[in-house]
Amino acid sequence: MDGTFTVEVEYGNGDKFSLSAEFLRIHSPAVDGKLKSIGGEKVISGRRHVGIMSAEPVGNYGVRIVFDDLHKTGIYTWDYFFHLGSNKFSLSKDYISTLKRHGLSRDPGRRRSFAGCSSSPPSS
Repeated sequence: MDGTFTVEVEYGNGDKFSLSAEFLRIHSPAVDGKLKSIGGEKVISGRRHVGIMSAEPVGNYGVRIVFDDLHKTGIYTWDYFFHLGSNKFSLSKDYISTLKRHGLSRDPGRRRSFAGCSSSPPSS
């Protein structure tokens, strides 16, 4: 599974979801999966190119995903996959809005510039 960027989840009732590694990473069910706390809001940014190194079954109820940024503590239950898949559009929209609100980017190491301000350190 090295370098995988999408997970396909199919249920017995015919529902099928294609979830990107980035989407799964930013919605990690692990408490430590949230990297930045901005004004009390937990935000993960810079994960556009994150990949999946492996996926390991956890009993019959879920999967532990190991991402190439070494995050691996969240267990994605089948119910949680279903929630993510069913709400993918609204969750993605909310995520992009949150990034914009805090001047963050999906790209690693990039922050948005605000009018008259540069987020880059001054050159020496």
